[in-house]
Amino acid sequence: MSDALTLPAEARERAGKGASRQLRREGRVPAVIYGGKEEPTLIHVEAKELVRQLGTGHFMNSIVEIELDGKKVRTIPKDVALHPVNDRPEHADFFRLAKGGKIEVNVPVVFLNEEASPGLKKGGVLNVVRHELELVCDNDKIPGEIEIDVTGKEVGDSIHISEVQLPEGSESAITDRDFTIATLVAPSALKKSEGAEGEDQTGEGMEPGETAATEQGPDDDAADEQEAKSE
Repeated sequence: MSDALTLPAEARERAGKGASRQLRREGRVPAVIYGGKEEPTLIHVEAKELVRQLGTGHFMNSIVEIELDGKKVRTIPKDVALHPVNDRPEHADFFRLAKGGKIEVNVPVVFLNEEASPGLKKGGVLNVVRHELELVCDNDKIPGEIEIDVTGKEVGDSIHISEVQLPEGSESAITDRDFTIATLVAPSALKKSEGAEGEDQTGEGMEPGETAATEQGPDDDAADEQEAKSE
């Protein structure tokens, strides 16, 4: 998992739309901490700091330690609601990480040793089907990313979840099928597919055996004129 982030917070005494609107006018974002077999805790955080951490690009995949009343509450962000027009955060939900518990998270995948893949060296393309994996992890062993080695992979090969060595304490949340994470495809196959679509569009409305090259040209015009004089 990415390094833990720290987010200062203050307790929220009142809930409701009116109280939340007042907090937003003061540059704060109402939020809640829930889970861990404890009662939900109402809090509010500074809007600017939340925006800054969202801008790191890995906020939703990071452990966030919320500083509240001199204590740190270990959490993971579950949702940040944004304003539909200006994209400012309006509310945030944090899931409390209880000691010894498990949590379902989305973890990004990275591909290693692409230079050692014969298929990629021949010009093949790595077609990524899943950029993240849904995992069930121990709270204290959440991986930051899952590394997938493509050494020896040829064009036409597929990479399935069964081939991936997951870290200790992690398992796939999807257990009913051996799903595909990525495939190696040939650019020529893509070109053929695109070419077939182009041929369908070019030949639309033509008679069998007729091609786009049968359009009337200058020589055809002259032949028509000569035929008209002889009639």
